[in-house]
Amino acid sequence: MSPSEASPPVTDLATALDAASALVRAGAIGAALRDLDALATASGTLDAAGRARLLALRSECRLARGDLAEAMRLVDELTPHVETTGLAGAFAHHAKGELAAALGDAENAAEHLLAAGRAAAAGPEDPERLPWRAGAALALVLTGRHHEAADLAVEQHRIAVAHGSSFAIAQALRTLAAADPGGHRVETLRQARAALTGVTAGRLAAQVDADLAGLLLLRHDPAALPEAVLLLRGAELYAGLEELWPLQSRIRRLLDRCGESPHRVRSEALAVLTPAELRVAGLVAAGLTNRQAAERLEVSVKAVEWHLSRTYRKLGITSRAGLEPAFAVPA
Repeated sequence: MSPSEASPPVTDLATALDAASALVRAGAIGAALRDLDALATASGTLDAAGRARLLALRSECRLARGDLAEAMRLVDELTPHVETTGLAGAFAHHAKGELAAALGDAENAAEHLLAAGRAAAAGPEDPERLPWRAGAALALVLTGRHHEAADLAVEQHRIAVAHGSSFAIAQALRTLAAADPGGHRVETLRQARAALTGVTAGRLAAQVDADLAGLLLLRHDPAALPEAVLLLRGAELYAGLEELWPLQSRIRRLLDRCGESPHRVRSEALAVLTPAELRVAGLVAAGLTNRQAAERLEVSVKAVEWHLSRTYRKLGITSRAGLEPAFAVPA
């Protein structure tokens, strides 16, 4: 085997795994999946905890995109780790718990997530890497074990504050809001949003915003409706661009309760536009004028205008400003 064909050093793989995990926390699920799947080809050189963590992260990303079949396959690979202690067992139980939660089996989810905590008990607390209390609390709420859920949520928040991670604090506050039987849930979610100020955490921010919008709608206060719609539109754009269909589906149900129609996202635009319409709309969304687009494509300005009018009609928009979210161009 030549040096170029040799597996990368374990230290390099561990660093790359940390970087991919950071992408997951940032909400860059597409980029994280690309890197994690690439790491899987060399995962044999990682220790048991590293391999389990890699499988768990890949499963988390697949679940975020609604790919249950692939997530189940990845979690099956973690089965040998379930009977072990330490981080390998903790990651295995955590992944199995998150899968059970996605499948609607809250009892099984809580069991596995609590087991993750027991497996990791001997090691240092890391609320970013292994937020088992947050997951267990959310599952316990669904099983009616509210006191246990609240205790776990409070402890998760204490640990997150001690750790100093804004991401972990926001995640803990979201969990506290879910487990709170009192009337402070809206304020707690607002604190979670504030904790994420200046932090890149697209998925968590969208989840918090969807939670907050849902609570605002429960108030049946017409004055709260504009804020709820604004929260949901931002979350809808993020979820669509990252193709997080379970989250997107939830957001659209809430938008429907607001009397709002969903916005199309890039993947949906690709399905309804012709190749010529895609080329024209993509250039215009990127900032080119109609004349510049015509020159680039070597067609007439009238042809560009014709393709744009058809594109607007298909996407349900009225101007080029609506192309920015459809084509993933930042405003």
